Amino acid sequence: MAKKYKIGFTQGVYDMFHVGHLNLLINAKKHCEKLIVGVNSDELVLGYKGKETVIKESDRKYIVENIKCVDEVIIVDTLDKSEIYKNVMFDAIFIGDDWKGSPRWIETEKSMSQYGVDVVYLPYTHKISSSILREFAK
Repeated sequence: MAKKYKIGFTQGVYDMFHVGHLNLLINAKKHCEKLIVGVNSDELVLGYKGKETVIKESDRKYIVENIKCVDEVIIVDTLDKSEIYKNVMFDAIFIGDDWKGSPRWIETEKSMSQYGVDVVYLPYTHKISSSILREFAK
């Protein structure tokens, strides 16, 4: 059995919520007593993706808050996990394994290790993403 954490954290846009999002949240909750989810603000998403979300942050937060495996939801304005950690003292960060080995997440692993926080990679659900849904909707 994998290590059980007291407080886990994951973060995402959760735009056009789909089964891949749900799978990540369910899997994350299996590894922690309390799961806190950061929903990226509309302004943050526009800044790093260069596009507006389809669903506004308050509605995305409301959707995620009503998923039974989620214990708490916050709107976040940064991708810097060290900044988030200052306000949310988590033991582990959960992310899809499609990010494993990427420069951003190698750096995140290093920066979070100073706090004793583990980065846990969970199975990515293939063939579904908000980008795919956005293209299909066109």
